[in-house]
Amino acid sequence: MRIVLIGPPNSGKGTQAKFISEKYNIPKISIGDLLRSIIKKKKNQIYKKIKKKINQGKLIKDNIIISLLQKRLLKKDCIKGYILDGYPRTLNQARIIKEKKIKIDFVLEFIVSEKIIFKRALGRKIHLPSGRIYHKIYNPPLKKNIDDITGEKLITRKDDNKKIIKKRLSEYKKYQEKISQFYKFEKKMGNIKYIKIDGEKNQKTIQKNFKKIFKKYNNYL
Repeated sequence: MRIVLIGPPNSGKGTQAKFISEKYNIPKISIGDLLRSIIKKKKNQIYKKIKKKINQGKLIKDNIIISLLQKRLLKKDCIKGYILDGYPRTLNQARIIKEKKIKIDFVLEFIVSEKIIFKRALGRKIHLPSGRIYHKIYNPPLKKNIDDITGEKLITRKDDNKKIIKKRLSEYKKYQEKISQFYKFEKKMGNIKYIKIDGEKNQKTIQKNFKKIFKKYNNYL
């Protein structure tokens, strides 16, 4: 199964990508993770340029991103499939994926209201070393601000504040409709399965929905 997950920030993509990855034994690939892994290295000038741009808060060019993605998809763990978490973000990126013949079977778009998005983000806590996510309402830790497994302190991400969330939502809205229309057309042409997901349901309900979707297209099981 080759899956694209799209949706606004804090729509639950990351949580559900982890579930799909573990359930069906396919890797979750995040462009953010790829870039973060690169800036830790000191291979050559390209790595240094990427690190400099990230540190300055500048966007990385699409041709660089797609090159990194193609290299990642050649690894053995992608043979059975993969999940692209939050990528593509723009219509141009969606077109490049198609032009480069990067195979996509499913596009799952999360639909969540702004009210819920703010509620989720402003109550979120992270265990940074593992990436485990908690929430004071939806998924509280056993002890306040403490990771259940390691006993280490949880943190609030710097971008989990109203100002930055508003900015990220604004950026998402600029491109969301065009990407949706692009994949609706791809569905019409029979190239992909494009399905909208009610991201406001609880985690288990959404996961049951995924199981039904993948069972329906049982060639992917």
